[in-house]
Amino acid sequence: MNQTLLATALPHIMEDLEINANTAQWLTTVFMLVNGVMIPITAFLIGKFSTRQLFLTAIGLFALGTIICAVAPGFNLLMLGRIIQASGAGIMMPLTQTILFLVFPVEKRGRQWDCSALSFRLRQPSVRLCPAG
Repeated sequence: MNQTLLATALPHIMEDLEINANTAQWLTTVFMLVNGVMIPITAFLIGKFSTRQLFLTAIGLFALGTIICAVAPGFNLLMLGRIIQASGAGIMMPLTQTILFLVFPVEKRGRQWDCSALSFRLRQPSVRLCPAG
């Protein structure tokens, strides 16, 4: 969702920062590029660090990027914030899938996988939709 979330704010950002559409679109493009690079790198990181360390790092990166974006006075700092956000999000997506496979026994993985996918579509916590038991 965060990949396209910024699209609705682009006209306001363009006006506030006095930039054109081509420049403003880099804010969404760079997010998707960095996100796409981080997803396969996460496979390597999962082998080197614990899932807890990676999850906390991903949340921290995403939060730091969000704070930088919130206080950014200009385009360059806003772009940096989006790059940091995407780094965290790119780790979080495959890590969430890995955690599902580690936490649930084989016979319950399919159900939890479906519930997780459903929760992403509905934007609600999967815990509410599908009890673990």
